Amino acid sequence: MHAVRSDGFSGVERHVATLAAAQCRVGHAVIVIGGDESMMHSALADTSVRTIQGRTVTEVARNLRRIRRADIVHAHMTAGELAASVAATSPIVVTRHFARARGATPVGRLSGVVIRRRVGAQIAISRYVADRIDGEATVVYPGVEPVATTSVDRRPVVLVVQRLQPEKSTDVALRAFAAGAPSGWTLQVVGRGAELPALEALAEELGISGRTDFLGFRDDVPELMRAASALIAPCAVEGLGLSVLEAMAHGLPVLASYAGAHPETVGLADDAQLFAPGSVEDAGAMLARLCTDAAFRDGYGEQLAQVQRADFTPEAQAAGTEAVYRAVLG
Repeated sequence: MHAVRSDGFSGVERHVATLAAAQCRVGHAVIVIGGDESMMHSALADTSVRTIQGRTVTEVARNLRRIRRADIVHAHMTAGELAASVAATSPIVVTRHFARARGATPVGRLSGVVIRRRVGAQIAISRYVADRIDGEATVVYPGVEPVATTSVDRRPVVLVVQRLQPEKSTDVALRAFAAGAPSGWTLQVVGRGAELPALEALAEELGISGRTDFLGFRDDVPELMRAASALIAPCAVEGLGLSVLEAMAHGLPVLASYAGAHPETVGLADDAQLFAPGSVEDAGAMLARLCTDAAFRDGYGEQLAQVQRADFTPEAQAAGTEAVYRAVLG
């Protein structure tokens, strides 16, 4: 039984849905509490996974108390972990999605004390996260479904897919595009957040507003990835980067900061394009090559697709997660 206190459907919720579906395919009975009800149901429509609302800590805890037949409760994010710690009677496994210790606030610190007493094991989504959280963790990489990359008609488009928050460094992507992308290329920024007005102003300042599209939230990101020619992932504190894995699955060349978990994903390709965090000069030069050298671009994209198929599949994620469950259950 997965528990996440959420009424949305972003990276963590998609992570839960992908893992739940993979677990179902190998024969487990799975229940998911939390996430946007309609989107979670839609994501799991082809499975027998049962979905239940979990919009508040109280609602998650109430549903955990009501459904007592789980062998394992698998909690995600602090609020979900807290609900599981106070309500679940089954052994608890948690996945740590962010590279920081619990307890940014007094409530968070108190929650951490409660959670640590109940948790049987922790999973981290990357080595980068595992090295920065409180307590020991087993690294189990998230997976995404492989995608056919043949006969793709790519356009001169560079993508950015992430929340528009300061820690994501979206401004670096805009500056790199201004420095390295030839005329005729377009930048598409998918995501929403508090940084949007400042980024729109920056595009004007850089002289790229006429070829920069701020698309907001989109539910057709796979289609955008199939049509684009590159993706920039500038965040220096990325716990993993689900959009990066999805780009790799599509054979889409990724230009990423040499920070966070990017060396564990993009960095596995022979021609990995990793720039010094925040370095517009490095990122611009790498982007210029990707834009102007189609043969290099295609070969690099195929390398990334091969890395994804080898190391970042839902099946591998489900198997690694099951090993942690069995260790907890003895």
